[in-house]
Amino acid sequence: QVQLVESGGGLVPPGGSLRLSCAASGSDFIVYAMAWYRQAPGKQRELVASITNGRTNYADSVKGRFTISRDNAKNTMYLQMNSLKPEDTAVYYCNVKCPYDYWGQGTQVTVSS
Repeated sequence: QVQLVESGGGLVPPGGSLRLSCAASGSDFIVYAMAWYRQAPGKQRELVASITNGRTNYADSVKGRFTISRDNAKNTMYLQMNSLKPEDTAVYYCNVKCPYDYWGQGTQVTVSS
């Protein structure tokens, strides 16, 4: 199995930045796809960004502000979040397919003055 541990969440003012990390551990594995999701209270979980077949994709609400990336040597994926808005407040989850679905524990991002 693969374990995913997230870090980097916190409280930031509007316009601030955060970088979320998701470190994978376990037996030797190949990640076929990876993504970041988020879920705000009372809302469904939504896809924020993904890397599939070597290409990135972003939700319209974050395009131009967020960047998804990975470091294969460290088995870690990142979500760089800039120009944060209050509506970005949510619990963020990392997800990988290798080829089964694995999820991180979630990390809280709160954007507030």
